[in-house]
Parts: sequence; C-alpha cells; structure tokens
Amino acid sequence: MPDAPLALTVRPLGGPEELDLFRQLPYVLDHELEDDLATGRRRPEWMWVALRGERVVARIAWWSRDGGKPLLLDFFDLDDTLPGPEREEAGLRLVEAATAAVVPAGTPRPEYGRFVPADWREDPAVRDAVEARIRVMERTGARMLVERLRLEWRRGTPVPADSGRLRFRPVAGREDLLALMTPVMEGTLDAHGREDLAAGLTPRQAAEKHYDEELAGYATPREWWRVAELPDGEPVGFVIPARNDYNPIIAYIGVLPAHRGHGHIDDILAEGTRMLAAQVGVERVRAATDLGNVPMAKAFERLGYVNFERAFDMVWDD
Repeated sequence: MPDAPLALTVRPLGGPEELDLFRQLPYVLDHELEDDLATGRRRPEWMWVALRGERVVARIAWWSRDGGKPLLLDFFDLDDTLPGPEREEAGLRLVEAATAAVVPAGTPRPEYGRFVPADWREDPAVRDAVEARIRVMERTGARMLVERLRLEWRRGTPVPADSGRLRFRPVAGREDLLALMTPVMEGTLDAHGREDLAAGLTPRQAAEKHYDEELAGYATPREWWRVAELPDGEPVGFVIPARNDYNPIIAYIGVLPAHRGHGHIDDILAEGTRMLAAQVGVERVRAATDLGNVPMAKAFERLGYVNFERAFDMVWDD
C-alpha cells in the first residue's frame, strides 16, 4: 500500500508581517531579509513556505536587484529533524509549486545559489543537510555547475604597497573594459564563463553579458575600476572593486593571457583591495573564486584573504 502524501500547506507569505514565520528555519542570510523586503529586492509572493500545521518544514525564496523579476534562487531550507524521505518530499513539493507560481512559464529558471560552511563535507550532520538540498534540486532537473570559495580580507590584514611594476589608470568606459574582458574569456577557468562559451556565445558576447548583467549594475564609482599597464602602456589586466547591496567586493579581476604566469595578479589584486580598504568604514572586502581556479585562489591567499565559507551554484538546462 503506498504511503499517504504528507499533509502540507504550501503557500507564499501573505506580506512582510509573516517574516517571522519564514524565519522559523535558519540560514546565514536571514539578517538581510527585512531590508531586502523594504527595498524591493524581495517580494512576499516570491517567498514560500511548506507548513505542517503552524510548523515550517521547508521554505524557498528568490532575490532580485530591483523587484522587477526574480534573478536568483538563494533560499531553500528544509527541516532537518524530519526523516529523510519526508524532508525531501516536502522540499520537492514546495520547489515545484513555488517555481510554477514565481517563474513565468517558458522562461529560464534562475540559478540556485547556496552558501555552506568551508568544511561542510567534514561534519556528517552538515553534509547530510547540504546533500539533501542538492538531491531535491536534482530531482527537479537541476545540475551542479560549480562550487566556489568565499573569501574575505579583514581590516588589519596588511596590504602590500604598490610595487611599481605596473601602473594603474581608471577604466575609460564600457568599450575599454570589454576590449580587455574579451581575451580574458578565452581559456577562462570560471565556470560561468565556460558555460556561456559552451552555450555558443563568442568570447566578446560572453564579456558583454557579464558586463551588462552584473558590472553595469554597481552604483559605486567607475573611477574605482582600474586597468593595469606595463610602464610602456601595454595593458596587462584589470580589477573591478565595487560595493554590492551588502559588502565591498572584488567584483571581477583578470590578467590577459599573454601576461599570465608573471605574478601580475598579486599587484592587481592588491590595487583593488587598497582601493576598497581606503574607503571610510570598510572593515572587510569580500570576493569569490571557483574551487577549480587554483591560481586565483592562491593569489587571494597570498594577500591574506580568508576562506570563510563556500558556495555552490546549480542550474537548469530547460
């Protein structure tokens, strides 16, 4: 005899006043929810719960820059005290119902991103919780795209003075930066860039997509964006220090293929970090790099960035 379906109520929040209900399950971004709702980066109808009575057994939410359309699925939590099959069944029913309501039919599903402890595989309970969420998403057709290191420079960590090997100038405009981003895309170790190229975009088109969908959205001064050059004016690379809605960040950094392997990444990263560290009130600078991008990870480590967390991204191909 088949098991009876779980008795669940699956619905969106009725409004910001139900935020405490949503927060019955914990996640590291809970502290951002109230401000996200107030500023329009989230909408109550994008925040769903699966309830057993008054108890939240699963929750899901999407994020956007301006409330126009959901850009990222960044909350998906399960009640890890439930037996495994019940936990995953509740999560699956929630994902399917909420996605059908939030993501317009015929449009690509937003990527699923999750922050996890840096040592998440080493603690059996944490590993079980993380893998349960991955399994649910896989049952909906998602696949793992990449695992990333989340990195942080903290106030008090020394930043080397300018070595003098390179000179830095502000980015002159969109075309100036795209001319440098395009060759960096060729042979990139970044999983998102490789995904764009595998989908048929040219390096130039992939660079334009990255610029228009991410870099152009930062409101911090363009004067912070720096091009690194040799003393004779030949470009070597670039760095994009910025501030997103939550933290100062190294948004993008690259070395042109012809100049890789000469240690220039250290000078360029130091320039971007100095730029942000000089701003009033900055106590930390955050960055991320793919787990497989070992040269970039080592550059952050040499400058004193700490790997405080990891993240993974999952995508749907349909």
